[in-house]
Amino acid sequence: METIEHTRTLGRAGIEVSALGFGCWAIGGEWSTPDGQPLGWGKVDDEESVRAIRRALDLGVTFFDTADAYGTGHSERILARALGKRRADVVLATKWGNLIDEERRLLVGSDDSPEYARRALTASLRRLDTDHIDLYQLHLSDADPERAAELRETCEEFVREGLIRAYAWSTDDPARAAVFAEGPHCTAVQHRLNILQEAPELLALCEESNLASINRSPLAMGLLTGKHTVGSALESGDIRNAPPAWLAGFSEGGGADAEWLSRVEALRSILTSDGRTLAQGALAWIWARSPRTVPIPGFRSVAQAEENAGAIAKGPLTAEQLAEVDRVLGR
Repeated sequence: METIEHTRTLGRAGIEVSALGFGCWAIGGEWSTPDGQPLGWGKVDDEESVRAIRRALDLGVTFFDTADAYGTGHSERILARALGKRRADVVLATKWGNLIDEERRLLVGSDDSPEYARRALTASLRRLDTDHIDLYQLHLSDADPERAAELRETCEEFVREGLIRAYAWSTDDPARAAVFAEGPHCTAVQHRLNILQEAPELLALCEESNLASINRSPLAMGLLTGKHTVGSALESGDIRNAPPAWLAGFSEGGGADAEWLSRVEALRSILTSDGRTLAQGALAWIWARSPRTVPIPGFRSVAQAEENAGAIAKGPLTAEQLAEVDRVLGR
């Protein structure tokens, strides 16, 4: 079993974070598009969310990633409530770019203007009950690169004003990520990465540009937890029950995809080596891919917080285990 430093550095900004972050999408609860497309993970118990965040803090987690859109502001508020006076002990990341109706819990559009970026930042600062955001991220993954260059300069203004420490783009497109990387205070790319969905070009960009690789969907939207079976039911307010085109591994009303589940099963013995749970093994694979990676699995309970945080002590997979994974997946 390899060892891992319990902290990693967020790229060129030099901000130290726990090797594992916590993603706060699920704790936002239910929200949707105006036509009823669910965008959350179903109902959530706010008190349990608060307990889970505080347990994560006690276990050494110092990096929390949210967005103004998650639960249309609810995730940011719950995070602020849970942190309380411990705000100074953590690194807070949030995102902007989506237009939200907080009262009706709806995503109603997007806005990539510099003017809206400032309004969104002001609103997030208020909901998070803080005077600065450590990492501010553009949430519009397919935004126009020319407009993104303009937003990059807006973020530099925010840094000069002390409103943010650094910024990033949440995108799976290396060319777009490279546009933001030209800014001196861009310090990361947030992108999808898990054992079933590789991202070699983005990892290469992070290495070349001295950026952190913040990894969303590290557990493949729950497929790598081992809790899903073919046809297992999901609640109606869960985005995975009516998956948009970008969400792989689940089918409309049909739950987890059989082919994806079979790949998970083929990897089980490798991932559960050295006393790991399946989810812990999936996180260990990410750490083994690059010293720049910081996975941010979601959570809705104290038990999930404990399981995810427990992965840190078990360390990354070995080079031999990485090679075995590639052999099993035929890549």
